[in-house]
Amino acid sequence: MKRYINTALLYAILAMVGGVFYREFTKFFGFTGKTTLSFVHTHYFMLGMVFFILMLLLEKHFLFTNPKSKKWTVLYHVGLNLTVVMFIVRGIAQVLQLPLSNGMDAAISGIAGIGHIFLGVSMVLLLLQVKRAVIEATVTEK
Repeated sequence: MKRYINTALLYAILAMVGGVFYREFTKFFGFTGKTTLSFVHTHYFMLGMVFFILMLLLEKHFLFTNPKSKKWTVLYHVGLNLTVVMFIVRGIAQVLQLPLSNGMDAAISGIAGIGHIFLGVSMVLLLLQVKRAVIEATVTEK
């Protein structure tokens, strides 16, 4: 459980750093348009902090964590951070108004998409693990 609360705290800090970076970077360059930098803050808060607080609550109630948990956890962290890094890369390019070739634009989108796929797969693995723990808890209650 300690791992989940520490991870939630880390992602809360990263969310705040992402929000400050978005505000200050766009202000410094006088940028007033839309940029994917704005998604860094919300992704880290919701998919980082809130998600791991929910994991803490689920763990407290169902004790679902086991040695296999490392698989979905690592995949989740890689997916979330890969996605956010691509938001930052695209956002900086947008603020600096850097022209991106079609290949570079597609590469950024593709890598962010891979991050989203990792997130989705890891969530399914997690849900299967929690489901097993819920079924086990239900059987032991009877």
